Amino acid sequence: MTPDDLKSMIRRVAAATPEIGPLEESLKWGEQSFTPARRNVGSSVRIAERNDGGLALMFICHTNLVDEFRDLYPDALNYEGNRAILIAADAAPDREALAHCIALALTYKLRKRQKPA
Repeated sequence: MTPDDLKSMIRRVAAATPEIGPLEESLKWGEQSFTPARRNVGSSVRIAERNDGGLALMFICHTNLVDEFRDLYPDALNYEGNRAILIAADAAPDREALAHCIALALTYKLRKRQKPA
């Protein structure tokens, strides 16, 4: 998977999920970042290129997103701590699981508010 493939996937997930709406794209820490343009919808998703040729899909570490992904997809994806999903240069990730994780991140704040107390 290339960085452009991952960018396209993020944009497709947002377009297919009405509650996300349009995305704001920017550079944060030198990494391409995607955030819902409407406030209080979701958390940002960043793409980081790794020295080994792989990619990392980065998330804000103080959320529980990576723990949630790990619970849902313990064997389908590779993780780095509480910050990232890793995509090896020579392996094809589970695209369905990856797209679901992207949707979960981009709707994080909405879902957090909707959880029963």
